[in-house]
Amino acid sequence: MFREVLQEVVDNTDGGVAGLLMGFDGIPVDQYIRDENAEFGVETVGMEYSVVLKQIKQAAEMLDAGDAREVAIKAERLITVIRLLSDEYFVAVTLKPSGNLGKARFLLRTRSPKLLADLI
Repeated sequence: MFREVLQEVVDNTDGGVAGLLMGFDGIPVDQYIRDENAEFGVETVGMEYSVVLKQIKQAAEMLDAGDAREVAIKAERLITVIRLLSDEYFVAVTLKPSGNLGKARFLLRTRSPKLLADLI
């Protein structure tokens, strides 16, 4: 059920590479990689970013900025957009630098309620 949503987001985003639903404990719930033959460690990316996300959440709280909802990390070879679903889970999509970042953000925002409802 989660994989279908992840696949929809990745496949409908130009340049989409992979999608991941993960707990802040670093344990993946589900994932989808567009090219199954690609050597892409989506779980490793998720585990590393989960540590950073915890710090971002804490910083937002300390600054009294409200709950953090979305983070985008643009690196030389990949862009990763992360949407926080709850205090326990987040969803991420990774795309090529030439990919459509706006579409990825839109699809994550509109599909996140479905993922969250299925988690509960």
